[in-house]
Amino acid sequence: MEITEFVETLRLDGGLLADAADEAGPDAPVPACPEWRMRDLVLHIGRVHRWAAGFVTEPGDRRMPFPEAPELSDDELVPWLREGHHHLVVALHTAPKDLRTWAFLPAPSPLAFWARRQAHETSVHRVDAQQAAGVPLTPLPARFAADGVDELVAGFHAGDRSRLRPDAPRTLRLRATDTPGADWTVHLTPDAPPRTVRTPDAPEAGATADCTVEGPAERLYLTLWNRLPWDGLTVSGDASLRTLWQERAGI
Repeated sequence: MEITEFVETLRLDGGLLADAADEAGPDAPVPACPEWRMRDLVLHIGRVHRWAAGFVTEPGDRRMPFPEAPELSDDELVPWLREGHHHLVVALHTAPKDLRTWAFLPAPSPLAFWARRQAHETSVHRVDAQQAAGVPLTPLPARFAADGVDELVAGFHAGDRSRLRPDAPRTLRLRATDTPGADWTVHLTPDAPPRTVRTPDAPEAGATADCTVEGPAERLYLTLWNRLPWDGLTVSGDASLRTLWQERAGI
């Protein structure tokens, strides 16, 4: 996907997130994050947006501290959220293509990283806000959702902090049924981070997977982020890998 596509998704979903937060009210519980109320979700994503914008507007080569949560009244929460979101969208939209700044996952460029990461961060939390408000989820484009699966398995879970480590080596295949080429095989071992192969590049990997999980890209994406139940997907083979994901794949 192009950087402009990520920024546009960020723009749209950030607005929808704020609308849902406004509708739900600050005390609404967030189903996917039982310890949170809407107030906590708004403070989290508002701080994330400002933190990310800092790397774009004031480039640096090291991680900056995460901002402290401000003291805000309930009436100030959503306007504060909208302000930070707007600032991030403008920062990404106007940043130079050759921006050099800190990033924490592989990407074609730092600008591509921050546009992609903030689009997915915002989309997942927009789902949280809409679930808390009790309104229908706004559909996500299949290609964007498939990209989010890729970021999750080939980005986050490629790092040492991933807890996706079974007792014995296993392979998990993930396939988006509505998106050509959206097919991954995740090699899991007890002593190392998962290693993901994009199955179209190595079709023999998928053929030998211990467990295969299939479904529409959006459903796959939101289920792997633990925002929707697994009954919307088809799981074949070793079902213990589904349990492993549910218990240990949280980011």
